[in-house]
Amino acid sequence: MHNTLVIARRELTSYFHSPVAHVVLAVFLVVSGWLFFYFSGLLIVGKASMRGFFSLLPLLFMLFVPAITMRLIAEERKSGTFEGLMTLPVAEHEVVIGKFLAALGMMCVGLLCTGVFPISLSLIKAEGTSLDMGPIIGGYVSAVLLLSAFISFGMWASALSKNQIIAFILGLLLCFALWIPDKAVIILPPSVGEAVQYLSANYHFENIARGVVDFRDVLYYLTVTTIGLVLTTRTVAATR
Repeated sequence: MHNTLVIARRELTSYFHSPVAHVVLAVFLVVSGWLFFYFSGLLIVGKASMRGFFSLLPLLFMLFVPAITMRLIAEERKSGTFEGLMTLPVAEHEVVIGKFLAALGMMCVGLLCTGVFPISLSLIKAEGTSLDMGPIIGGYVSAVLLLSAFISFGMWASALSKNQIIAFILGLLLCFALWIPDKAVIILPPSVGEAVQYLSANYHFENIARGVVDFRDVLYYLTVTTIGLVLTTRTVAATR
Protein backbone atom coordinates (compact mmCIF):
# COMPACT_ATOMS: atom_id res chain seq x y z
CA MET A 1 0.00 0.00 0.00
CA HIS A 2 2.88 2.38 0.82
CA ASN A 3 4.46 1.84 -2.61
CA THR A 4 1.11 2.42 -4.29
CA LEU A 5 0.63 5.77 -2.55
CA VAL A 6 4.20 6.84 -3.29
CA ILE A 7 3.71 6.11 -7.00
CA ALA A 8 0.32 7.85 -7.02
CA ARG A 9 1.83 10.95 -5.39
CA ARG A 10 4.75 10.94 -7.82
CA GLU A 11 2.47 10.65 -10.84
CA LEU A 12 0.04 13.29 -9.61
CA THR A 13 2.92 15.67 -8.90
CA SER A 14 4.38 15.06 -12.36
CA TYR A 15 1.01 15.91 -13.91
CA PHE A 16 0.85 19.33 -12.29
CA HIS A 17 4.55 20.06 -12.81
CA SER A 18 4.01 19.73 -16.57
CA PRO A 19 1.70 21.67 -18.88
CA VAL A 20 -0.30 18.50 -19.60
CA ALA A 21 -2.61 18.75 -16.59
CA HIS A 22 -3.13 22.50 -16.90
CA VAL A 23 -3.96 22.33 -20.61
CA VAL A 24 -6.23 19.28 -20.30
CA LEU A 25 -8.09 20.67 -17.28
CA ALA A 26 -8.47 24.10 -18.89
CA VAL A 27 -9.89 22.62 -22.10
CA PHE A 28 -12.07 20.24 -20.06
CA LEU A 29 -13.59 23.13 -18.10
CA VAL A 30 -14.14 25.27 -21.20
CA VAL A 31 -15.87 22.44 -23.06
CA SER A 32 -17.83 21.46 -19.92
CA GLY A 33 -19.02 25.02 -19.51
CA TRP A 34 -20.10 25.17 -23.14
CA LEU A 35 -22.00 21.89 -22.78
CA PHE A 36 -23.61 23.03 -19.54
CA PHE A 37 -24.79 26.48 -20.59
CA TYR A 38 -25.52 25.95 -24.27
CA PHE A 39 -25.46 22.48 -25.74
CA SER A 40 -27.39 20.83 -22.86
CA GLY A 41 -30.31 23.18 -23.58
CA LEU A 42 -30.17 24.95 -20.21
CA LEU A 43 -30.63 28.44 -21.65
CA ILE A 44 -33.15 27.25 -24.23
CA VAL A 45 -35.38 25.21 -21.94
CA GLY A 46 -34.80 27.53 -19.01
CA LYS A 47 -34.98 24.74 -16.46
CA ALA A 48 -32.57 24.65 -13.51
CA SER A 49 -31.33 21.11 -14.04
CA MET A 50 -28.00 19.42 -14.72
CA ARG A 51 -29.46 16.33 -16.42
CA GLY A 52 -28.62 17.62 -19.88
CA PHE A 53 -25.01 18.19 -18.83
CA PHE A 54 -24.65 14.77 -17.21
CA SER A 55 -26.14 13.07 -20.28
CA LEU A 56 -23.29 14.53 -22.37
CA LEU A 57 -20.55 13.89 -19.81
CA PRO A 58 -19.74 10.30 -20.97
CA LEU A 59 -18.91 11.62 -24.45
CA LEU A 60 -16.62 14.22 -22.89
CA PHE A 61 -14.87 11.60 -20.77
CA MET A 62 -14.46 9.40 -23.82
CA LEU A 63 -12.19 12.03 -25.35
CA PHE A 64 -10.36 13.35 -22.31
CA VAL A 65 -9.62 10.12 -20.43
CA PRO A 66 -7.51 8.57 -23.25
CA ALA A 67 -5.63 11.88 -23.49
CA ILE A 68 -4.69 11.54 -19.82
CA THR A 69 -3.97 7.81 -19.73
CA MET A 70 -2.04 7.52 -23.01
CA ARG A 71 1.18 8.74 -21.38
CA LEU A 72 0.95 6.76 -18.13
CA ILE A 73 2.83 3.69 -19.38
CA ALA A 74 3.48 4.24 -23.09
CA GLU A 75 5.64 7.33 -22.54
CA GLU A 76 7.68 5.69 -19.80
CA ARG A 77 8.25 2.60 -21.94
CA LYS A 78 9.40 4.74 -24.85
CA SER A 79 11.73 6.89 -22.73
CA GLY A 80 13.13 3.90 -20.82
CA THR A 81 12.09 5.15 -17.36
CA PHE A 82 9.54 2.35 -17.05
CA GLU A 83 12.28 -0.26 -17.09
CA GLY A 84 14.00 1.62 -14.27
CA LEU A 85 10.76 1.65 -12.30
CA MET A 86 10.35 -2.08 -12.79
CA THR A 87 13.80 -2.75 -11.32
CA LEU A 88 12.65 -1.30 -8.00
CA PRO A 89 11.16 -3.58 -5.32
CA VAL A 90 7.56 -2.88 -6.33
CA ALA A 91 4.88 -5.24 -7.57
CA GLU A 92 3.19 -4.72 -10.93
CA HIS A 93 -0.21 -4.15 -9.32
CA GLU A 94 1.25 -1.44 -7.07
CA VAL A 95 2.53 0.45 -10.11
CA VAL A 96 -0.76 0.07 -11.96
CA ILE A 97 -2.98 1.08 -9.03
CA GLY A 98 -0.70 4.00 -8.18
CA LYS A 99 -0.90 5.38 -11.70
CA PHE A 100 -4.65 4.71 -11.75
CA LEU A 101 -5.20 6.72 -8.56
CA ALA A 102 -3.14 9.60 -9.94
CA ALA A 103 -5.16 9.78 -13.18
CA LEU A 104 -8.43 9.47 -11.27
CA GLY A 105 -7.33 12.18 -8.86
CA MET A 106 -6.49 14.57 -11.66
CA MET A 107 -9.82 14.08 -13.42
CA CYS A 108 -11.64 14.45 -10.09
CA VAL A 109 -9.97 17.86 -9.75
CA GLY A 110 -11.62 18.77 -13.05
CA LEU A 111 -14.98 17.49 -11.80
CA LEU A 112 -14.56 19.45 -8.58
CA CYS A 113 -14.09 22.62 -10.60
CA THR A 114 -17.47 22.03 -12.28
CA GLY A 115 -19.00 22.60 -8.84
CA VAL A 116 -19.60 26.15 -10.06
CA PHE A 117 -22.39 24.76 -12.27
CA PRO A 118 -24.84 23.80 -9.50
CA ILE A 119 -23.94 27.07 -7.78
CA SER A 120 -24.94 28.87 -10.99
CA LEU A 121 -28.21 26.94 -11.03
CA SER A 122 -29.00 28.05 -7.50
CA LEU A 123 -28.59 31.67 -8.64
CA ILE A 124 -30.83 31.45 -11.71
CA LYS A 125 -33.59 29.20 -10.35
CA ALA A 126 -37.04 30.66 -9.95
CA GLU A 127 -37.80 32.34 -6.64
CA GLY A 128 -39.45 30.01 -4.15
CA THR A 129 -38.12 26.85 -5.79
CA SER A 130 -35.26 24.62 -4.71
CA LEU A 131 -32.74 22.50 -6.57
CA ASP A 132 -33.29 18.76 -6.67
CA MET A 133 -29.95 17.71 -5.22
CA GLY A 134 -30.57 13.98 -5.66
CA PRO A 135 -29.84 13.89 -9.43
CA ILE A 136 -26.91 16.31 -8.99
CA ILE A 137 -25.23 14.18 -6.32
CA GLY A 138 -26.06 11.02 -8.26
CA GLY A 139 -24.60 12.56 -11.40
CA TYR A 140 -21.28 13.28 -9.72
CA VAL A 141 -21.15 9.84 -8.11
CA SER A 142 -21.81 8.17 -11.45
CA ALA A 143 -19.22 10.45 -13.09
CA VAL A 144 -16.49 9.24 -10.68
CA LEU A 145 -17.48 5.60 -11.25
CA LEU A 146 -17.48 6.08 -15.02
CA LEU A 147 -14.07 7.75 -14.83
CA SER A 148 -12.73 4.74 -12.93
CA ALA A 149 -13.90 2.34 -15.64
CA PHE A 150 -12.62 4.47 -18.52
CA ILE A 151 -9.25 5.14 -16.85
CA SER A 152 -8.62 1.45 -16.14
CA PHE A 153 -9.12 0.55 -19.80
CA GLY A 154 -7.28 3.65 -20.98
CA MET A 155 -4.30 2.45 -18.93
CA TRP A 156 -4.53 -0.96 -20.55
CA ALA A 157 -4.33 0.74 -23.96
CA SER A 158 -1.28 2.65 -22.76
CA ALA A 159 0.35 -0.60 -21.62
CA LEU A 160 -0.19 -2.21 -25.02
CA SER A 161 1.91 0.28 -26.99
CA LYS A 162 4.99 2.48 -26.69
CA ASN A 163 3.39 5.04 -29.00
CA GLN A 164 1.18 7.59 -27.23
CA ILE A 165 -0.93 8.28 -30.34
CA ILE A 166 -1.69 4.58 -30.77
CA ALA A 167 -2.40 4.35 -27.03
CA PHE A 168 -4.85 7.28 -27.37
CA ILE A 169 -6.67 5.68 -30.30
CA LEU A 170 -6.86 2.30 -28.54
CA GLY A 171 -8.09 3.97 -25.37
CA LEU A 172 -10.72 5.88 -27.34
CA LEU A 173 -11.93 2.67 -28.97
CA LEU A 174 -12.07 0.80 -25.66
CA CYS A 175 -14.02 3.61 -23.97
CA PHE A 176 -16.37 3.71 -26.95
CA ALA A 177 -16.87 -0.06 -26.70
CA LEU A 178 -17.88 0.36 -23.05
CA TRP A 179 -20.27 3.21 -23.86
CA ILE A 180 -22.04 2.03 -27.03
CA PRO A 181 -23.85 -1.29 -26.21
CA ASP A 182 -27.11 0.26 -24.95
CA LYS A 183 -27.43 2.19 -28.23
CA ALA A 184 -27.81 -1.10 -30.11
CA VAL A 185 -30.74 -2.31 -27.98
CA ILE A 186 -33.37 -0.93 -30.38
CA ILE A 187 -32.25 -3.28 -33.17
CA LEU A 188 -31.93 -6.39 -30.99
CA PRO A 189 -34.56 -8.85 -29.72
CA PRO A 190 -35.76 -7.93 -26.19
CA SER A 191 -34.17 -11.01 -24.59
CA VAL A 192 -30.77 -10.20 -26.10
CA GLY A 193 -31.21 -6.45 -25.73
CA GLU A 194 -31.47 -6.58 -21.94
CA ALA A 195 -28.22 -8.53 -21.63
CA VAL A 196 -26.39 -6.21 -24.05
CA GLN A 197 -27.79 -3.14 -22.31
CA TYR A 198 -26.36 -4.31 -18.99
CA LEU A 199 -22.88 -4.31 -20.55
CA SER A 200 -23.12 -0.59 -21.33
CA ALA A 201 -21.35 1.85 -19.03
CA ASN A 202 -23.70 4.58 -20.25
CA TYR A 203 -26.78 2.61 -19.15
CA HIS A 204 -25.51 2.33 -15.56
CA PHE A 205 -24.31 5.93 -15.65
CA GLU A 206 -27.81 7.17 -16.48
CA ASN A 207 -29.34 5.00 -13.76
CA ILE A 208 -27.21 6.50 -10.99
CA ALA A 209 -27.45 10.01 -12.48
CA ARG A 210 -31.21 9.91 -11.84
CA GLY A 211 -30.40 10.11 -8.14
CA VAL A 212 -30.95 6.46 -7.22
CA VAL A 213 -27.77 4.53 -6.38
CA ASP A 214 -28.44 0.85 -7.14
CA PHE A 215 -25.95 -1.74 -5.89
CA ARG A 216 -26.06 -3.50 -9.28
CA ASP A 217 -24.87 -0.35 -11.05
CA VAL A 218 -22.05 0.17 -8.54
CA LEU A 219 -21.11 -3.51 -8.83
CA TYR A 220 -20.93 -3.16 -12.61
CA TYR A 221 -18.43 -0.29 -12.39
CA LEU A 222 -16.35 -2.03 -9.73
CA THR A 223 -16.22 -5.15 -11.90
CA VAL A 224 -15.30 -3.29 -15.10
CA THR A 225 -12.64 -1.23 -13.32
CA THR A 226 -11.15 -4.36 -11.77
CA ILE A 227 -11.06 -6.11 -15.15
CA GLY A 228 -9.27 -3.13 -16.71
CA LEU A 229 -6.71 -2.99 -13.89
CA VAL A 230 -6.12 -6.75 -14.03
CA LEU A 231 -5.57 -6.63 -17.81
CA THR A 232 -3.17 -3.71 -17.37
CA THR A 233 -1.29 -5.52 -14.60
CA ARG A 234 -0.95 -8.68 -16.70
CA THR A 235 0.35 -6.66 -19.65
CA VAL A 236 2.86 -4.85 -17.44
CA ALA A 237 3.96 -8.19 -15.93
CA ALA A 238 4.51 -9.61 -19.41
CA THR A 239 6.57 -6.55 -20.35
CA ARG A 240 8.59 -6.88 -17.17
